[in-house]
This record gives sequence, structure tokens and C-alpha cells, in this order.
Amino acid sequence: MMDNEAVRAATEQLAAAIRESGEYLQYKALKDAVMSSEANRALLKEYQRTQTRLQMAAVSGLDAAGEDVDRFNKLSALLYASGDVAQYLVAQLRLQQMTGEIFQS
Repeated sequence: MMDNEAVRAATEQLAAAIRESGEYLQYKALKDAVMSSEANRALLKEYQRTQTRLQMAAVSGLDAAGEDVDRFNKLSALLYASGDVAQYLVAQLRLQQMTGEIFQS
């Protein structure tokens, strides 16, 4: 069994490896570019808020509110129409997949 210090050291190594990965570097560059726009920041915040409401409804076994579904679909179409924002969202998904694989190990 590993002691806390060994776990902490391994965690720091893993965090450094993630920060140096191509997935993270691409995500960070795209995030910096996309978030430099106030409009993008506001749209992405609303997108994430709406996405969270939909996910919470699904986890709770409830039907999502129709207005949330419509809003999410409209925001998705708007955000994915912008090349930079679409690339950022895809990069975010790739980073989430990579970190998800870590937790599955």
C-alpha cells in the first residue's frame, strides 16, 4: 500500500504529464483564444449551465424541461457554427475522455 507522500508524488507526476500532453496543450490554446471574446464566454457559460440542468434531470430520472432542450439545441447549433468554438468544445471532450480513462484505470 502506498503512503500519502507516494500518492502525492504520483499525482504530481500525472498532473505534469497531462499538462504536457498534446490534448491539454491544444485545449489550453483554443480555450485562451475562444475565451478572449466576451460573447463566447457568455454563450459557453449559458451552454454549460443548460447542459448541467439537462444532465441533472437525466440523473434524477426526470424528463428534461422542453425549454431547456430547445435552448440547448439552439446554443449547440450556434456554438458549433463557429470554427474556433467548435474546435474548443471538441478539444474539451478529448481532454475529458483522457481524464476519464485515468479514473477507469
